[in-house]
Amino acid sequence: MSIQTTTAPDALRLDLPKSFVWGAATAAYQIEGAADAGGRTPSIWDTYSHTPGKVQNGDTGDVADDHYHRFREDVATMKELGLQTYRFSIAWPRITPQVTADSLGPVNEEGIDFYSRLVDELLAAGITPAATLYHWDLPQALEDAGGWPARATAERFAEYAGVVAARLGDRLRTFITLNEPWCSAYLGYGSGVHAPGRTDHADVLAAVHHLNLAHGLATTAIRAERPDATVGLTLNLAWVNPATDAPADVAAAQRIDGLQNRVFLDPVLTGSYPQDIIEATASVSDWSFVRDGDLELIRQPLDVLGVNYYSPTVVRAYDGVGEREEADGHGASTASPWPACSDIEFPQQPGPYTEMGWSIDARGLTELLVRMHREHPGLQLMVTENGAAFPDRVETDGSIQDLDRIEYLRDHVQAVSDAVAAGAPVRGYYVWSLLDNFEWGYGYSKRFGIVHVNYETQERTKKASAHWYADLIKAQQA
Repeated sequence: MSIQTTTAPDALRLDLPKSFVWGAATAAYQIEGAADAGGRTPSIWDTYSHTPGKVQNGDTGDVADDHYHRFREDVATMKELGLQTYRFSIAWPRITPQVTADSLGPVNEEGIDFYSRLVDELLAAGITPAATLYHWDLPQALEDAGGWPARATAERFAEYAGVVAARLGDRLRTFITLNEPWCSAYLGYGSGVHAPGRTDHADVLAAVHHLNLAHGLATTAIRAERPDATVGLTLNLAWVNPATDAPADVAAAQRIDGLQNRVFLDPVLTGSYPQDIIEATASVSDWSFVRDGDLELIRQPLDVLGVNYYSPTVVRAYDGVGEREEADGHGASTASPWPACSDIEFPQQPGPYTEMGWSIDARGLTELLVRMHREHPGLQLMVTENGAAFPDRVETDGSIQDLDRIEYLRDHVQAVSDAVAAGAPVRGYYVWSLLDNFEWGYGYSKRFGIVHVNYETQERTKKASAHWYADLIKAQQA
């Protein structure tokens, strides 16, 4: 088939170190399928997606991309693309399917074996595996016992992390504890547009703390088993800008920055919570879930910070006139994900947009990476997700000419290089995503992959963006 890309990789002006690595990322519930195979028990996303009205078109992850049975084919595709690294997530319900609030339960050998075979397949293909231990698929039994607002969830997560490190850490050297804990807390327990679908702002803040605690405890557990492991954390940091220079808008941006970014960055990197956010949320919570010694447990040395970036965030103070705008890109709900923010709104931004309705501005990626370098000198950085959904069309010759995705990726890769030129120590870049997949509350209606998936036949087809990315990787290795 003919591949036409008008945005060739050689048009980029990249200045990246030879050690810079190129990869792609996925998540277990979004691609694996085999929901009841190999001893796996339900996660909160199984329950949520099977609840009528929660996911578009009633879609579920029961089959998804059937990666559980087709992982060898998918690894072969990665090798063809020249990927140097692959970031996948491990489904907690496959590893300790009988976990309760009081006990981790027995290790499920079938679950361990699946990921062991995946790691071996990747290594045989010359691809370095990187595993995320939590990409939102909390065992349903733990949610039934309180979920992330409960301290026991963090304690069981640390034990699970230790099991994975002990069993796979001889070959798997990079562990990312959590993916986007903001989404787990704010969308899962605030707006309810993600599993488990709860809407309680006090639970949001308790979940924030226990996710942070889970990261700290898991980091310690991993290093106890594998002292030489690389341990990271992935955050969906927001490039937050006030709509105007008016003091009220600037204050609104500061509060959203605190709720999105600093409530995770500060405890992990400095051992404290931002005082302005504690004060701003006093009407919601007294933060009594933070126990003596917790911040020391959370603040463990971080080998690498993963940064996920898709779209900018603009806010302004709400004047109480008319309907409050809520174009924050996180899905429609009668409940807001943002605690103590009824006086803040998110105005609609000018295009262009991705199919998710997210405005496109690659400058935000540069700004976030440079900010991390400025505020936390020496902290190693990795772009662990970046990509876009567009309405892909299969041409009569079978090709998918997704030039809009190529343009998006080109601009954001250039933004990474610009950050490196400004001194930010960025180690690599993972495109989101390798495959079209189950896009959470949007089901299969949004496609982020550089590889197209026919969900009826499971046939994989490389899009023009996949060929572009392969050419980019090859050019950077020359």
